[in-house]
Amino acid sequence: MGRSRIRVVAVLLVLAGAAGGCSGSSNGSAGSDGSASAVDAEPESFALALGVDADDPDAREPLGAYDLVVVDGAETSAASVRALQDEGASVLAYLSVGTVEPGRSWFDAARDGGWLLDHWDDWDEWYAAVDQRGMRELLLDEARTELAKGFDGLFLDNTDMVAEHPQQRAGMVRLVADLDDLVAGRVLFAQNGDPVAAGIVDHLDGWNREDVSSTYDFDAEAYAAVSDQDHRAALASLADLRRRGLTVTATDYTDGTDPAEDDRWAEAACAAGGLPFVADIDLSRIAEPPRTCER
Repeated sequence: MGRSRIRVVAVLLVLAGAAGGCSGSSNGSAGSDGSASAVDAEPESFALALGVDADDPDAREPLGAYDLVVVDGAETSAASVRALQDEGASVLAYLSVGTVEPGRSWFDAARDGGWLLDHWDDWDEWYAAVDQRGMRELLLDEARTELAKGFDGLFLDNTDMVAEHPQQRAGMVRLVADLDDLVAGRVLFAQNGDPVAAGIVDHLDGWNREDVSSTYDFDAEAYAAVSDQDHRAALASLADLRRRGLTVTATDYTDGTDPAEDDRWAEAACAAGGLPFVADIDLSRIAEPPRTCER
């Protein structure tokens, strides 16, 4: 379960003693025979590339320089997963388990089963009633389909919905535990919230924190630095989960017009032990070369 199978998770035990600055260089993570190796990899770069069409070779090309890459699990083909792995990347399948988007193939079944809660206007998604067995089974079936494409693991989003829907907490814990069993030797990531308070931390190999230094304000339709209080809390969470043995990553959102500012946000993540990634809110801007932490 979780950290007992830490594979990519040597991953950031390396970073546990590596708080430092940020560099623009990349260090690939291919195995000694040149093939992709999630087991042996010690990632030095991370990309949350949900806005990239990984099935388009030209759009996918910049991701080949990254060690740990997250792409959409439903929309990315097995051939594209293999192509990224051949470049040395460990590739995780993104799957939202706390919400359901209307364009997903399982949306109608979730709606017809009565397993949708209130609507999340910012992202046009519905919160998922994971306390219902039918909803959990839908998500487990989708996870099986995605893993069959050869992904190195799963990247779960919106597990933190339990903060606003506490009645869903037990269902989310059970779902994440079932997904932990399902990945069986592969990698299980989640992001945001407090995985300790949510009761899922022991099932995770890694955790991503969005909006550590900079965020996108949907009301103002503009990028902005987070408050000092939120910034300190995010850094503390990264450092705490790193100490617990998880691979930790940090994703910040900017307009990309100030590279020096982007570098500062990356350095802040590195100082807390996290692999940095800075992108636009659509997650389509991929830095070349990747930002990495100086060791």
